[in-house]
Amino acid sequence: MAPKLPVKGAAHKEEIQIAQAEAPHLEYVNWRKDPGLRKLYFYAVIICVASATTGYDGSMLNNIRILDTWKDYFNNPGGSNLGLLTALYSIGAIASLPVVPFIADHYGRRFAIILGCIIMVVAAAVQGAAKNLEMFEAGRFFMGFGNSMAQLSSPLLLTEICHPQHRGRVTAIYNCLWNVGAIINTWLTFGTKRIPSDWSWRIPTIIQALPSIVQLCFIWFIPESPRWLISKDRNDEALAMLGKYHANGNTDHPTVQFEFAEIKETLRLEFQYKKTSSYLDFLKTKGNRYRLLLIASLGLFSQWSGNGLVSYYATDVFNSIGITDADTQLGLNGGLTIMSLFISVTCAMLCDRIGRRPLFLAATGGMLIVFILWTICSSIQQRTGDKAAGRAVVAFIWIFSACYAFAWSGLLVAYTVEILPFKIRAKGLMVMNFWIQVALVINQYVNPLGFDHLKPNWKLYTIYTCWIGFELTFVYFLYVETRGPTLEEIAKIFDGDEAEVAQLDIDTIKDGDYATGLEKVPTGTRVEHRQVV
Repeated sequence: MAPKLPVKGAAHKEEIQIAQAEAPHLEYVNWRKDPGLRKLYFYAVIICVASATTGYDGSMLNNIRILDTWKDYFNNPGGSNLGLLTALYSIGAIASLPVVPFIADHYGRRFAIILGCIIMVVAAAVQGAAKNLEMFEAGRFFMGFGNSMAQLSSPLLLTEICHPQHRGRVTAIYNCLWNVGAIINTWLTFGTKRIPSDWSWRIPTIIQALPSIVQLCFIWFIPESPRWLISKDRNDEALAMLGKYHANGNTDHPTVQFEFAEIKETLRLEFQYKKTSSYLDFLKTKGNRYRLLLIASLGLFSQWSGNGLVSYYATDVFNSIGITDADTQLGLNGGLTIMSLFISVTCAMLCDRIGRRPLFLAATGGMLIVFILWTICSSIQQRTGDKAAGRAVVAFIWIFSACYAFAWSGLLVAYTVEILPFKIRAKGLMVMNFWIQVALVINQYVNPLGFDHLKPNWKLYTIYTCWIGFELTFVYFLYVETRGPTLEEIAKIFDGDEAEVAQLDIDTIKDGDYATGLEKVPTGTRVEHRQVV
């Protein structure tokens, strides 16, 4: 059955129902009481540090721009100079994109993380030791290059080592920890602001290397992706990894046997005609073209929803409504990130219960309503100087951030990696990140010009309001629900009967009649999948 065109949010309705009905009922496990999973999810926290690194940077430039010592040292860059300084991080990330999938697919997810962390440590040192704006800009470029490498590889490793029962929640939490880095930087800068020297901005800049150092210390203990190992014919290592962490060393456990057999057969089907993948694969099938449309929208919407005004240009927003005190601005930024962290993690933990689609709709609809009110109050404040309208703008900035955190913080990465099959997962995540960086470059270069030339500034906000309205329409008609099926079986939603997915009967695996690795199944044969209730 070929994939159907989505209609009124019910895209691939039949395929979704089939995939959810065929999702296996694996044995329930409580990770808190399971030694193997406790260790695995400790390692998951280390992997998530990559997201905190991105959040640290997203907050850092916004915060150090508040400091008089930084403005005096670099002659207070503004306009196009500020836009270039901000955009260089994204330009560095874009420069790394062609090589990251190659490294992650050929040398492993862990190797790519290690290389990215090393580059970021060097970049932080260059920024912290900057003698002029050009040196600081060079550090920004290489920080973006290294972060892209670690940021793309970390969620791949995370989602591919998780137990099927926890994959959605754990992967959704990954991007939420962006706020941890932002919180650390905001309150660190709040403290160093009182240092009457260049060290007030050099300390926060140098400490940007700390998350990467933490990852470098622990990455050697984190297991490699079993899916990557199987793709390299290292089946024994993959089975041992699944057994050690998903069943406390029992490689004969039905869940481990099911995972191993499904991954191995699915990868065999994906690579049966071609041993490598290319970006052209995104154009070869209806399912892949649909995936390409979704991941491009995820990248664009995550950055063009007005959140860039909060993360990178909150200082300008506060200045435009009369809040100019540095301590007040830093305090507002710090409180905002704490609230966003709490809400995003809470929603990430609920994504398997509520579903991905309802969270996306609630987040985007809420942002649209808030941005309309934000624009109106900003217009009133800038025309009349009404202090109450200015305070309302601050309140709407907080409410907007809360709505954004419902879905776009956690599900941005989680939704991307789960809708992509292994063969194109690394490349697909790269494509999504490419659109993120394109959106950021445009935002970071255009927003300062908008604040300088679109007077009064509420006119800039009307552009975002119209765009978010388009986003809501797009999400309603095209975003599909993916909760329920395993990572491999989600392909059925997009590809229907053409999905390159192993059709396994978990009942026979539990009975011990199904050979690990599918040795008893003739090549090309699919076994009927029956859900165990």
